Amino acid sequence: MPAWLLPTLHGYGRGRVRYDVLAGVAAGTVVIPQAMAYATIAGLPVEVGLYTCMLPMLVYALLGGSRSLSISTTSTIAILTASTLSVLPDQRSADETLRDAFTLTVLVGVALLAMRLFRLGSLVEQISPATMVGVKTGVGLTVAVTQLPTLLGVSGDDGGGGFFDKLADTLSKLDEADLTTVVVSAIAVGTLYLLRRVAPQVPGPLVVVVGAILLVALTDVEEHGLALIAEVPSGLPTPTMPMWGDVGALVPGALAIAVMAFMETVLVARAQRERNEPPIDSDQELLANGVAALAGGLSQCLPPAGGFSQSAVNQRAGARSQLAGLTTAVLAVLVALFLGPVLDDLPQAILAAMVLVAVLGLVSPPDFVRLRRVDRGEFWVAAGTAVVGLTAGLLVAVGLGVALTLVLVLRAVSRDQSRPLYPRPGGGWTLVPPEAGVAVPAYDDLLLLHVGGPLYTGNARPTQDAVFAAALAARPRAVVLEALEVSWVTMPFLDVIEGLATDLDREGIDLLIAGLPERSVRAARHSAWFADFAERGGLCHDVDEAVSRARSG
Repeated sequence: MPAWLLPTLHGYGRGRVRYDVLAGVAAGTVVIPQAMAYATIAGLPVEVGLYTCMLPMLVYALLGGSRSLSISTTSTIAILTASTLSVLPDQRSADETLRDAFTLTVLVGVALLAMRLFRLGSLVEQISPATMVGVKTGVGLTVAVTQLPTLLGVSGDDGGGGFFDKLADTLSKLDEADLTTVVVSAIAVGTLYLLRRVAPQVPGPLVVVVGAILLVALTDVEEHGLALIAEVPSGLPTPTMPMWGDVGALVPGALAIAVMAFMETVLVARAQRERNEPPIDSDQELLANGVAALAGGLSQCLPPAGGFSQSAVNQRAGARSQLAGLTTAVLAVLVALFLGPVLDDLPQAILAAMVLVAVLGLVSPPDFVRLRRVDRGEFWVAAGTAVVGLTAGLLVAVGLGVALTLVLVLRAVSRDQSRPLYPRPGGGWTLVPPEAGVAVPAYDDLLLLHVGGPLYTGNARPTQDAVFAAALAARPRAVVLEALEVSWVTMPFLDVIEGLATDLDREGIDLLIAGLPERSVRAARHSAWFADFAERGGLCHDVDEAVSRARSG
């Protein structure tokens, strides 16, 4: 069996099957109701959420590297889907909107596979935790306010307004609230919070769903203003083909969703990984998520991603492999085949209550407090991303967060790469200054520096300027650059060496390069200037040789 197929079943024993099946059933009692609720965030029928628990979960079970991750959709993905679909023309039928949603899921899969093709997993993971804090805060508050009309039994604002517009619209309709709906909503929210606190092993979403369905079936409560969900069709999803006419408008949203889906999946997978499990491979997760999204787009699904709540249930129930995910997918199929008519009695307020409780957990003031204490720059990234999400929209917030992260990363790596090099008391060299009173050889006539990695356009000029400034200040006989960490040669590296050699020679100071790896030496010798520099004795095997050559010259 190829290593990339069913990686969580490698070395699997029969004795684990029972644990995985039970864990899959336990996760299904959480993920299936939640996925149906999240579909309403995206403005789609509840069965779309149910379908997202089928083929995408099956594909991830075959390709994913996390043993306990449960993949369906999340509140973040659902609201980004809604934001993306909102940019399309208003005069569209419900069927066209559905087709566009499924096309969006396909585009998310294409984006994820493109990231896998170019091995961008580690790059995408550079998105800072502060960005995720800001985005999740914006998601939590935005989704929460969109659920308030359903919880109160009033009409919602169907326009394109942001968080504050929707909040103001809901507050203006408080006098229209339906008492029956408010009572049912309050009981559902209270039950979910209570079970989460006192009995976390009990599937709260399943409890409120079953309780509400029994309430509707045994009473006439819907005649008192309690709205029910639309009829849920029985059966499995039929294959659907993408609708390419609106691809241009969907691509920006697809890219944002792909980034967030990958980030959520990897974050949850790494948080759930136990010490004896293999490390999570970001490129493998891109492949698994990408194929899952492609399959989902062709089978009437939302873009899939790893969810924390159902994954936590999976892990607590003893999941040992993705056989648990396969079990959850089978459970979703059984629900679709046999329980459609039963789900018709589910109140809309119950789905809204599940969404509200889930998304408010995304808003974490302690995260902002910690960021402010540790790193003010990261704090402002989080705060700015959250504010933009609440005012300009979540797609803009994701884009801004990514842009701010890139700025911070570029600022961090575009720094002088040179560091002072010190002699060790017993011989050799170190970046750690000697302790006071420790006798070490003196090298006052030389400037010894270590280059801490490859040079590229961003850090080459700062490094060259810093080395030259240090040489002018110290006026040594020679500058020795230890280049052990220059694992590959770039044009900026060659430009720095040539520029330094020229500038230092003008000041009567020699330049010597020490410890450049052999592979890098071979590449650098393709430069006629560097080949001549090496022939003239500018290239040394190590720092000791460079020191000896500088002093003998």
